[in-house]
Amino acid sequence: MSQGRAVAREAAKPQDRGWAWMVLLATVLLQGLTLGFPFCIGVFFTDLQHEFQASNSETSWFSSIMVAVLHGGGPLCSILVKRFGCRFAVMLGGLLSSVGMVSSSFCKSISQLYLTAGLITGLGLCFSFQAGLTVLGYYFVRWRTLANAMASTGVSLGFTLWPLLSQYLLDEMGWRNTFLIFGGILLNCCVSGAIMRPIQLASGSLLQSPKPAEEPGRTAEEAQLSNGASSPHSQVQEQTRRTACFQILQKYLAFDIFCQNKGYQIYTIGVTWMMMGFTLPHLYLVPYAIHNGLEERRAALLISVIGFINIFIRPLMGLLSGHRVFTGRRIYLFSLAVLLCGLSNFICVTSAEFTVLIIYCIILSIAMSGIGSLTFQVLMDVVEMDRFSSALGLFTILESITLLIGPPLTGLLVDISNDFRYVFYTSSFFLISAALFMVLSFCALEKKAKLKEASKIPLNNPPRHQYNEMPAEPQSESQSPPAVIYITSI
Repeated sequence: MSQGRAVAREAAKPQDRGWAWMVLLATVLLQGLTLGFPFCIGVFFTDLQHEFQASNSETSWFSSIMVAVLHGGGPLCSILVKRFGCRFAVMLGGLLSSVGMVSSSFCKSISQLYLTAGLITGLGLCFSFQAGLTVLGYYFVRWRTLANAMASTGVSLGFTLWPLLSQYLLDEMGWRNTFLIFGGILLNCCVSGAIMRPIQLASGSLLQSPKPAEEPGRTAEEAQLSNGASSPHSQVQEQTRRTACFQILQKYLAFDIFCQNKGYQIYTIGVTWMMMGFTLPHLYLVPYAIHNGLEERRAALLISVIGFINIFIRPLMGLLSGHRVFTGRRIYLFSLAVLLCGLSNFICVTSAEFTVLIIYCIILSIAMSGIGSLTFQVLMDVVEMDRFSSALGLFTILESITLLIGPPLTGLLVDISNDFRYVFYTSSFFLISAALFMVLSFCALEKKAKLKEASKIPLNNPPRHQYNEMPAEPQSESQSPPAVIYITSI
């Protein structure tokens, strides 16, 4: 008992100071290793295509599966976080991603690469990234916006260093030995996870796994049925299990939030649609430049330019979005960044000269900085922090669907037309339409909320008999999602 109290006292650290900044430093490294890693895959695109004699569409499935699993494994990560804690999830992710890349170095076909680098590595990256992001939200309250922006600089560092390292190792050792070295580098996720101590919440309980008896959806009746050798009430038992499964799915996938919270609903749909085109330039920029006669080293340098500018712009975007002027309106800043990202693609298709592509990368990087620093901050704005892990699970699994199908479909379009410009046209269409959808929807939502607030003004001190005459309306008003009011009123 005394040992448990000592552990609790050791884990209880003040938020926004002390050990929280070490956790932030670990998260910076973690995001560079996880989110920054898939952006270097374009460097290997041509070599893998020649090695396995694969088309553009077949080769793009490799990176699509990795990115889709990275985002779509959120529900599994939520379960791990709830049961075993963030530290365990991060370290398990580091081990899986390392095993996946080491196994990839021995692949004999492109389909084997889908399983090892795509599925196993992608799942490991997902566990490490999302668990690290979750624990960061608990360690920071007052400085949460700044902490998220600073943590996202890790993506910029990874964005800058991974392509340069990949091109150097590819020229010196080939892609197989490079993947083997990547497996060792990704083990550093385990080091970051070791720093993330469990934190004591305001209620006094540690952020760790619940006991088996406290599992969601497990009722006394279910426990009694599961302990018995046989039961005459098999239908009751089956119904109880279905109910338990439904409760668990609702807890980890946040379907209730999606149905009730209009802000979360709009934002999730908008980002899911946006992801159909968001990753296309990152994957096809290097092949596009090489296809138009640019040297491979200079083509790989383009991705590093994007990452280098991100290092400086992301913290500035974090400070800007943290200003009280944007409180409750960060979604509009996010939509503006998405719109700029979509419009920048038209620069790329005008010319494939190195100077033009550098200008394109600079503008794209500024837009990406806004998207990267605000994506999860806006999500934290629209949902309560105690449901963030569940909301993040549904959010990422929906966007993973479009992340999975976007690059292969665009690659098929390139195979048919033999024109890489269609990649950037497609990307612009999805990005611009998503930005307009989110802006118009949130404007309409805010206008509706203001009308509701205005309609409540005459009812501040109504006569007593009016409550009896219209009992249904006030009840429906009170059932409106609190998160929507939170977004539009601040």
